[in-house]
Amino acid sequence: MNDIIFGFPSQNKVSPQDSAATLCCIESFMPQKLILASTSPYRRELLGRLGLPFEVANPQTDETPMPNETPEALSLRLAEAKARAVAEHHPEALIIGSDQVATVDGRIYGKPGNHERAVAQLHELSGKTVNFFTGLCLFNARTGEADVRGVPTLVTFRHLTEGEVENYLRREPAYNCAGSAKSEGLGIALLSSMRGDDPNALVGLPLIALCDMLRQQGVSVL
Repeated sequence: MNDIIFGFPSQNKVSPQDSAATLCCIESFMPQKLILASTSPYRRELLGRLGLPFEVANPQTDETPMPNETPEALSLRLAEAKARAVAEHHPEALIIGSDQVATVDGRIYGKPGNHERAVAQLHELSGKTVNFFTGLCLFNARTGEADVRGVPTLVTFRHLTEGEVENYLRREPAYNCAGSAKSEGLGIALLSSMRGDDPNALVGLPLIALCDMLRQQGVSVL
């Protein structure tokens, strides 16, 4: 079952009457249901910032790379595949798919999954610049139109000591983050620089590109 989410800025207090009026106003500008094809709590939180009503669905997509597929091509393909997978059950919706790969010299660094692999990842990435490439797709299930874009973010890690790596993972076990660095949390202390067009892309959902894609489909966030 899908979760229905209504995004309102958390700093504003909204009465039930104002909430109903706001939802009515928002829905009048929503030509189609909006669905996030992801179970990531980070992407859900990011999309919620736009203040649009949306649902969440699990895309259940095979993420195995194809032979000789580049990391960037993999990210773009999976972003679209996730959106299309959800479209099978929601043929009238606008569906957002996103995927991210972290790469150094063509090698992919995924989610470590446990402490041992996270320690190994961070030691390998120490002092290196990593391309966190985020693929984004907005799929119009009604028309079959897919808008697919890639947003790179170059992140340079500091030279990390063994103690820093252990202390970081003890305080923030980022085992479900590609590259083992949760940049929106304590992981920012692992880095020396970031270069990219959208800081949200590093967390997993490039909102600047998404807002433009939504506008192309007749959805104005403002």
